[in-house]
Amino acid sequence: MDTEGTGGERESPARRRGQGELEAQVLSVLGEATEPVTAAWVLERLGSGLSYSTVITILTRLHAKQAVTRTGPKRPVLWQPVANEAGLAALRMRRLLDKQSDRDAVLAGFVSVLSADDEELLRSLLAESGPASGPGDPASGPGAAPTDRPED
Repeated sequence: MDTEGTGGERESPARRRGQGELEAQVLSVLGEATEPVTAAWVLERLGSGLSYSTVITILTRLHAKQAVTRTGPKRPVLWQPVANEAGLAALRMRRLLDKQSDRDAVLAGFVSVLSADDEELLRSLLAESGPASGPGDPASGPGAAPTDRPED
């Protein structure tokens, strides 16, 4: 017998976002801005029934991941992206790699599962970066501004 008055039907649970999906949405919205913006601006453009505190939480997490910057203690706090969605994915990949004790094995495993096209792209990107770019070079980091490259 149904004691809750739902007629025996269960409501379907709200769809749960995948890991990083909301962060990607926030970064996408921030990427549309032409200048630093407030969390309220981001919330308004997300338009997905989120609370202001949820947006602040996501922005704070993105800030901890160095994917966004924020103004100092003055109000209102303004936010802007440092990395786009691809840059955020690259940051995640780098953090995962940094947690591993056998970097060679992890990188070898990664390369072994790439498609031929992705492997060729990776070779091309490595060749373009040259020996001067490396982990300590900010110009080579995720979300870095693209360099001027001649058209192919």
